[in-house]
Amino acid sequence: MESKNSHFLSQTRSQAQTHTTFIQAMLDPNADFGGLYTFPTITPFDDITRLYELEYRDICKEVFKQLHIDIDSAILESALQSYNTFRNNNIAPFVKIEDNLYCLELYHGPTFAFKDMALQPFSKLLDSVATQQKQQYLILSATSGDTGPATLNAFANLHYIKAICLYPKGGTSEVQRLQMTTQDASNLKVFGIHGDFDTAQSTLKTLLKNEKFRESLEKKGYKLSAANSVNIARIAFQIVYYWVIGKELFKQNITDFSVVIPSGNFGNALGAFFAKKLGLPITKICIASNPNDILTEFFTTGNYDIRHKTLYLSYSPAMDILKSSNIERLLFAYFGAVRTKELMESLDTKLFFTLTKQELAQLQETFEAQSFSDAECLHGIRNAFVNGYMLDPHTSNAYLFAKQRQHATQETQVIISTAHFSKFAKAVLLALSSSNANDIESLNDKEALHRIIQIIQQQYHTPIKLDSAITELFTKKEVHTTCYEPNTLQEHIITWL
Repeated sequence: MESKNSHFLSQTRSQAQTHTTFIQAMLDPNADFGGLYTFPTITPFDDITRLYELEYRDICKEVFKQLHIDIDSAILESALQSYNTFRNNNIAPFVKIEDNLYCLELYHGPTFAFKDMALQPFSKLLDSVATQQKQQYLILSATSGDTGPATLNAFANLHYIKAICLYPKGGTSEVQRLQMTTQDASNLKVFGIHGDFDTAQSTLKTLLKNEKFRESLEKKGYKLSAANSVNIARIAFQIVYYWVIGKELFKQNITDFSVVIPSGNFGNALGAFFAKKLGLPITKICIASNPNDILTEFFTTGNYDIRHKTLYLSYSPAMDILKSSNIERLLFAYFGAVRTKELMESLDTKLFFTLTKQELAQLQETFEAQSFSDAECLHGIRNAFVNGYMLDPHTSNAYLFAKQRQHATQETQVIISTAHFSKFAKAVLLALSSSNANDIESLNDKEALHRIIQIIQQQYHTPIKLDSAITELFTKKEVHTTCYEPNTLQEHIITWL
């Protein structure tokens, strides 16, 4: 029986009944005790195959309805029209790599990364609400490489919204950086900061909870929200694309499958977990990590320990993360608010927590994890290329994990491709060419991409042309070039406004 309060969200660190709706949490993602808003008990669909008959936008509407997300149908329909900007009419193409191994490509949006899948409709949804309220909003985002470009593209030139992106200077690829620093819309601001992504994310969370900062914004007429996956609206849209897998495999009379996901901040994997709770027949959710192996260690040992870890700048920079925000929502789903608060406060204050053996066993019924070195990542790109498929470095980790698992299982596996290879030119060129690392490092991304195109044409004997949205970046003027200390951002943001 449906609870009369089922349309309200839960808080990860509080047992108190909230009266916070999805829209309210989207507008202000701050939850009690430093926690996050999340979905309460999720009820599976009675008949999931009914969704397989629907188009992508209609699947989204059904998923939202099942999650008791109450949004005016016209506003949601308008938000979903943002998928019209994608380069592929299928939105998230489903591709066969080889027998029992498929790929869901999530990089066909305007910034060539999976973050577009959520941020395009999310931005339009937020804009519609802000316009209705006639209320100005400041949207913050922190990025390890892909969230920033996707946020800036999605919110550019919106009337009631200003968007700010924080990124670690030197911690992204050149293409990712240019996608941010060349943005010239007057409602956008990019802050390169000294530090890594964890510093950027921590700075964002601190600003969100800073009452003095909020008061300063209020005086200027702004309310504060965030575009990172601390915002539950981001996660909601990331649930939907997993149904494409179920739909496409069902056509082949395949009902069960595992997903293999390159993951850093765990939002993508959390979307798969919620899809499974809704009834999608996902057998295992497999987490592929890079040398920053915190998630692999967590799902293998039950320890989340960053006391002695140093962030490693890898060939897959969007996964260079040690503090994975969305693990908190997973803990809540399994163990409830009291235990989640205990574990997360231990991580916040002591930089570690440990699950019991029984708790770890519960997670391992659904989750597997494996990490891969940079050398292995390059091997994965090369191996897939020789066999006819192009990978970016992040997806290479998932490909490697899937190939590894093939030795132990004959089940159908689907890797989640999170970005187009052109965003990581030097790493891809290093994987595909015989040049040494020093020679490739001396190139800029434009030169590296030119060489990659030559290699592809030689291998496949077919002409290939990069999208102009990538090639034109190298001739655009960089607008946002200053680097800042994180503790000065509050002052600089107020000044900019």
